[in-house]
Amino acid sequence: MKSKLKLSIVSAIAALIALPSIARANFPERTVENIFPWTAGVAMSVSQIIAEAMGDELGVSIPVISTPGAAGTKAFRTAMNKPADGYTIIDGYVAPLVLQPLLGNADWTYKDFTPLHAGVSNAFSIGVRKGEDRWTDFEGMMEYGREHPGELRYSSGSRNNLPHMVIAKVLQSYGVVAQNIPYKTDGDARKDLQAGVLDFAFINVGAYLQDKDGYDILLVLSELPGAKASYDGAPSIADLDIDLGLSGLAPMGWNWWVVHPDTPEDRVAVLREAMSKAMAREDVREKIERVGFVPLEWDHADYEEVVGPVAGQLSAMGDALAWEEKQLEQLRN
Repeated sequence: MKSKLKLSIVSAIAALIALPSIARANFPERTVENIFPWTAGVAMSVSQIIAEAMGDELGVSIPVISTPGAAGTKAFRTAMNKPADGYTIIDGYVAPLVLQPLLGNADWTYKDFTPLHAGVSNAFSIGVRKGEDRWTDFEGMMEYGREHPGELRYSSGSRNNLPHMVIAKVLQSYGVVAQNIPYKTDGDARKDLQAGVLDFAFINVGAYLQDKDGYDILLVLSELPGAKASYDGAPSIADLDIDLGLSGLAPMGWNWWVVHPDTPEDRVAVLREAMSKAMAREDVREKIERVGFVPLEWDHADYEEVVGPVAGQLSAMGDALAWEEKQLEQLRN
């Protein structure tokens, strides 16, 4: 009798120990959704590359669901209203994850999510029209700008967006006052750049790859070697003698896949492992790099160290926007 009781206790303990592995084996049993904060485009296609590879690892499909609106925050709210069961992944781009909370447009911070793995970065650049002969490099344009305050005209597409913040910080570092001209679309701004209406403009990777002969890239706004390679070796902020106060992920677009903080730990572990394996695959990395994005190496343990400083740097960029506006107002008066 005692031996049978002992055997039952041992069996019960073994069953309890096995519960996490059973849950792990049974998850996921169905489609896992990735909630993407923008409209369809190159960035979404990159997320689809990662989602397909991650789905291969999990044995289920991971559709990327475009949910644009409210500068990316609509996607976050949509995802957070779904059950915290591991079947919803938030495609955490910098704007809704860090910038919009900083601007007071969202009631969360990056700390309110559980990270899986870093995704990709999309470096910005400053470009001029092909054949521009007033200067031969970025330093030359900055010298011209100091000598002609308020004359240079540029565009970041819409005003007060992340590219505008980054460029304003660069200009402030050089003491250059320039006019930011708003456009409804980046494409319209690039047309005016090539027509000579603008002196320089924000050029993203997709626009550069589509028309390499249309621009001279004066400065890649990232220190990452992969970002420099995306623009065929154009000078980057790492090549400048001046410290712009821009480092890490702050001066560019990027995403970090995260989930609801109440997601069960065993399911988080499954998702993390699958994404880590997907991001390490050479075929995945090659596909990402082919469209000019840079696959990121960091896993969940690096989240605080990498994402934490971004908020402070974005705040400094916001100060640069205010500085630019003040300097232009003084010139007008």
